[in-house]
Amino acid sequence: MPEFSDTIIRLFDGLKKRQATGEGGLLTGSDPSAFNVSDPLRLWIIQVGVIIMMAQLLSLGLGRMKQPKVIAEVLGGILLGPTAFGRIPGFTQHIFPPQSLPYLSLVANIGLCLFLFIVGLEIDASIIKRNARMSAIVSLAGMALPFGLGSALSVPLYHQFIDPSIQFTYFMLFTGVAYSITAFPVLCRILTELKLLDTTVGIVVLSAGVGNDVVGWTLLALSVALVNAGSGLAALWVLLTCVAFTMFLLLVVKRVMLWLARATGSTDNGPTMFYMTVVMILLWACAFFTDIVGVNAIFGAFLAGIIVPREGGLAIALTEKLEDMVSIIFLPLYFTLSGLNTDLGLLDNGITWAFTIAIACLAFLGKFGGCTIASRLSGFSWREASTIGALMSCKGLVELIVLNVGLSAGILSPRVFSMFVLEALTLTFMTTPLVTALYPPERRVIATSGGAPPQTRDEEDHDFDADKKSLVNEEQPWRYRFTVILDKLEHMPCMMALTQLACAPVPDISLTTVVSMSGASDPAPLKHKTPEVSISALRLIELSDRTSAVMKSSTADTLIHTDPLLGIFRMFGELNDLPVSTSLTIVPYDDLACNVADHAKRNASQLILLPWLPPCASTAETNEGAMLRREKFDHNPFEAIFGTSRDKSASAIHSQFVRGVFAQSETDVALFVDPGNHLNTGAGTGGSYHIFLPFFGGPDDRLALEFVVQLCANPKINATVVKMEKREIENTQVERPPTAHSDIKGDTNSLALPYQHGLTISSITGFPDTAYGQATTQMRMQSQTADSMIWSQYAGRNLSDSGIPGPLRAALSRIDFANLASPVPLHAAIQRASMCQRVLVVTGRSKRLAVEDHHAELKDLVEEHRVVGHEAMNKTIGDVATAFVVSGCASAMVVLQAANVRME
Repeated sequence: MPEFSDTIIRLFDGLKKRQATGEGGLLTGSDPSAFNVSDPLRLWIIQVGVIIMMAQLLSLGLGRMKQPKVIAEVLGGILLGPTAFGRIPGFTQHIFPPQSLPYLSLVANIGLCLFLFIVGLEIDASIIKRNARMSAIVSLAGMALPFGLGSALSVPLYHQFIDPSIQFTYFMLFTGVAYSITAFPVLCRILTELKLLDTTVGIVVLSAGVGNDVVGWTLLALSVALVNAGSGLAALWVLLTCVAFTMFLLLVVKRVMLWLARATGSTDNGPTMFYMTVVMILLWACAFFTDIVGVNAIFGAFLAGIIVPREGGLAIALTEKLEDMVSIIFLPLYFTLSGLNTDLGLLDNGITWAFTIAIACLAFLGKFGGCTIASRLSGFSWREASTIGALMSCKGLVELIVLNVGLSAGILSPRVFSMFVLEALTLTFMTTPLVTALYPPERRVIATSGGAPPQTRDEEDHDFDADKKSLVNEEQPWRYRFTVILDKLEHMPCMMALTQLACAPVPDISLTTVVSMSGASDPAPLKHKTPEVSISALRLIELSDRTSAVMKSSTADTLIHTDPLLGIFRMFGELNDLPVSTSLTIVPYDDLACNVADHAKRNASQLILLPWLPPCASTAETNEGAMLRREKFDHNPFEAIFGTSRDKSASAIHSQFVRGVFAQSETDVALFVDPGNHLNTGAGTGGSYHIFLPFFGGPDDRLALEFVVQLCANPKINATVVKMEKREIENTQVERPPTAHSDIKGDTNSLALPYQHGLTISSITGFPDTAYGQATTQMRMQSQTADSMIWSQYAGRNLSDSGIPGPLRAALSRIDFANLASPVPLHAAIQRASMCQRVLVVTGRSKRLAVEDHHAELKDLVEEHRVVGHEAMNKTIGDVATAFVVSGCASAMVVLQAANVRME
């Protein structure tokens, strides 16, 4: 009788005899690990706890080596088995006694069915259609050659290690299938983590992996049917029954499930409770049927996953509901059972080790050689072809499932089983480092959707240098190439507001005549022409450990058209007549900031637009009016003991990402800060804004001044720019600086380059600050010179000069420049900004070459406004911006950092 059904019946017979015996617990001196057939739950809980802790501990170390989690789970099982922990006296008898294993096996097989259901959900027919011809060649070559090598190796293996009572054909089939299989779930995660899904190699491997997986499971089903049937005629009937059942599911039940999903609204709003119930009934019904006809129950679960509709992301939503329990509890149990059956101590002689090495080498050569040659004949370069071969040689958990089926059927002996387990672990462990060495990022070829030839990442980077010619200069301070970051729905208002401000329409300079202040005009058109605005919207999705995240990444080409955030921003661009190009990337959290910096560089962006909501516990209104306040967090004594951070909110975690972008970006960055006083879009004021810029000096403040000049090109925006100076004086007053004409010529940006090189943080975990190299006296003098030049260029410009471009003259006419000296410049700047209504504060981050040290004054401000937990805010946006957020006088803020140009 099939194992799955037999186990259920046997355990049910044991559990129905359970009686309330009135046994005592731990307090009566009973051993909690003692196994009791009538009450197996206690020991089962102990086993689950030990298994999960072992798997998690190993995954922490292996995860840093970018190894799949399955390696940690299998290694954990091997360590808990007779290879390591099993040699400790009493360990196996107390934790994994033989009589308890059927209960553990039942739960593990239930989890395996759920896992195969999720694997079926991952199989998408549309993936196979991409490069179908090329992927079919790779897939077939990656199965035929390994199957042949496995069959050839099975001859000496059979005569050396297998009992003659086992038919050779059965052993040959299992050996060939184990050699030819590719672990599609593990392959998806490796492709995603190595950022290969958008490359030609990744697309072909993904398509070939799907086909390989489907054919591999079919071959395994055929092998199991032959073993269980006992005769060729019976095996044929089993095979025909399975084929008929599969056709019934694909042609009838699949259409019924799609109709039911639409009828219940599951394709639009996620699976309903009723639909989930139907899916679960279908899953176990399919598993039961394939089990009773002589094929393992996991094949029915796999077929049930295939027929679930993909429309509206339904398969991903179902995966999200099941994956946590499966990956945290069920799968580790199954692989621990594999480890308990694996005894590396059986590899105790030279012949055994020689066969083990031969198994691993032939398995790798078969997959690697077959797929590499097929890829090379299909037109790939040797580097790309070898990368495809290395990826397709990944075995992972799928081969382990095949091996366990063979072991439970008695086809494989424990010694041969251990040899193949070691081979599967070795090949899976090799995949990531081998692919990284063969296919480094600079050699990767990006897949193109149109007829354009493929382009390497290096060639894309060269375009950045060519586009630098259109960057800002003294006469044209405008920035027109933007990268807009979209990560969360609550950040969308910030991004749309900042984009609308930064992309305000400016008249075409080439068609505009210069009108002097006296009314005279120069009929000659100017030589400068305004470039077209270019907005690249980058949607960021964090790649988690969940299978659903990997499924989203493999369908990124369709997700980019259905993602709600990108849809909202595209509509925003259409309404404002802004050209928006969209991109979507799914990467681990630690790679988000690096991905933003690389995307901006590849697209030759001049400014990265980022959103940020500062950490805030709550807001309250004081008697003087609406003022931002933070309430104190409840003190937790464990934080003082273990040193954990108090604020683990989404905003605080997002600030780590923001600091990572600041540290790694070689492009100017503008951070829109929404302190909670939302910018009212023009109610009662005709849509006009007033901008306030406290100019302290430094590269970031110079960028902020250029940005304010660009914003004031919009007729609805005017600004106040105050040059702040910390000085002990009796009376603080604001005065208009005298008109000055600077004879200094040159590009201030070139002066900034020598001191913009900085050392950055190596990790953005915790709450680190951005660290830069120590500034020398020469660097500070150069910075002060650049400050004076840019202030003279804008504040001291004679607007009646006919040489000033029209848009620049119009922008400067809307800016009120002033000087302000005070012993407390932050207080003075806040007081000056408070005189304006609906003020948008623009300031530099000033973490590099700051002119003044505001630490002491900021501390006083924090105490005045009774704010706690401002340290993370200060590390993110700097002293000046933190002071304005703490005071609550700004409706919104924009914090800028000049490009962090690294020196060669």
